[in-house]
Amino acid sequence: MEPVFRGITIYLFLWLIFRVSGKRTLAQTSPFELVLLLIISEVTNQAMVDSDHSITNAILLIITLVGMSILLSVIKHYSPAASRWLEGLPLPLVRDGELLRENLDKTRVDEAEIMKSARCTQGVDRMDDVRDATIENDGTISIVPREP
Repeated sequence: MEPVFRGITIYLFLWLIFRVSGKRTLAQTSPFELVLLLIISEVTNQAMVDSDHSITNAILLIITLVGMSILLSVIKHYSPAASRWLEGLPLPLVRDGELLRENLDKTRVDEAEIMKSARCTQGVDRMDDVRDATIENDGTISIVPREP
């Protein structure tokens, strides 16, 4: 039963860390963040398996982690409040053409990232042509261009 408790604990801890670290952490990874994720992966592995490297323990851990994922998805499906708490809400970055500095600081997004998304998704190359921009739960930035 110890591997199950270890798996649940690590799953919840990693969920909390990624939730606190912000939306952009999951959407784009720099080389530094990739190295960090690899290290987290190795440390997590060691924390979950302890000294038991058996196939049975590995199967039990996989079932536990997939079970946690399914459980949380069911909770999110039936409870909008839990979904907001577990995943957060989209956050506006530009509203009616005005940059929302507080939200930019909160999400660690700058104007250049908004413009990159605007160019890639809408073909917009000036901030004046962006009506609204929102950072979604998955870390992507959605753009609504101004009407011509």
